[in-house]
Amino acid sequence: MISEEIPESLAGERIDRVVAMLTGCTRAEAHDAVAGGTVTIDEVVAAKPSIKLLTGQRVVIAEDPTRPPVDPEPDSSVDVTVVFEDASIIVVDKPAGLVVHPGAGNHDATLVNGLLARFPELADVGERHRPGIVHRLDKGTSGLMVVARTDDAYHDLVSQLATHQVERHYRALIWGHPETVRGTIDAPIGRSRRDPLRMTISADGRWSRTHYELLARYWEPAEVSLMECRLETGRTHQIRVHLKSIGHPVVGDDLYGGVRPVISVARPFLHAAHLRFDHPDTGDQVGFDAPMPADLDRVLAGLVVPEEA
Repeated sequence: MISEEIPESLAGERIDRVVAMLTGCTRAEAHDAVAGGTVTIDEVVAAKPSIKLLTGQRVVIAEDPTRPPVDPEPDSSVDVTVVFEDASIIVVDKPAGLVVHPGAGNHDATLVNGLLARFPELADVGERHRPGIVHRLDKGTSGLMVVARTDDAYHDLVSQLATHQVERHYRALIWGHPETVRGTIDAPIGRSRRDPLRMTISADGRWSRTHYELLARYWEPAEVSLMECRLETGRTHQIRVHLKSIGHPVVGDDLYGGVRPVISVARPFLHAAHLRFDHPDTGDQVGFDAPMPADLDRVLAGLVVPEEA
């Protein structure tokens, strides 16, 4: 626990920035700590990360935001759709709304908790707070993930991801009609200095590349396009940030300008539809496909007169 009286020099600073300064965590971790109810101001839980502090107020941080939760508990109530399993790997179709692993503000009821209930041996694979997890999907993104069931499989899959050998194809509905049928977005991505939850194109960000292909154009009730996006790298919010950067944000994406009343969807229209990689045991290529979930299918059904690209 950290308890600190706010000096005059920090008066007017946001609570999430002060939490980051006091603990050495990132602004995103500080934001999650505040949102998770672990920070109080004068013995009252901080209502939101944007609160500005006053001289003399006492800030108490109950949990270290830099310390990831360890030893997540099995939870059989978390439904896990397994597409494929063998002795080395598990391929799952993650629903939208499910967080992949425990973290600040999400200590339980994650995909990992559900996996541990069904595959208890995962507890000893990879990192303790996210056992078996080699890559992630955003909470609002649905679709395919591969999970390692053994340490050998874990290290093999991590290596394949690091060398860009894993094929990950997504379906995205975007606002507008892109000028080209296919293309590549090659732009570095870093965390926004203004908002710790947002990523942005940044000269000092990490190299990021997304390939895209137009699948269909729609004209009513709005001009939107269905795209296939292939990740060469796997940065946080990569597809969402890259598509916004070319003027075509993902429909339903409230973080990157994709929410507009003409088309209603409760989350970003983004689905990890195809996954291909070398099997860690045999070296043979294996591929998996996940159908479009019902909520996104309903959106497509309401679009009029697609014109094939």
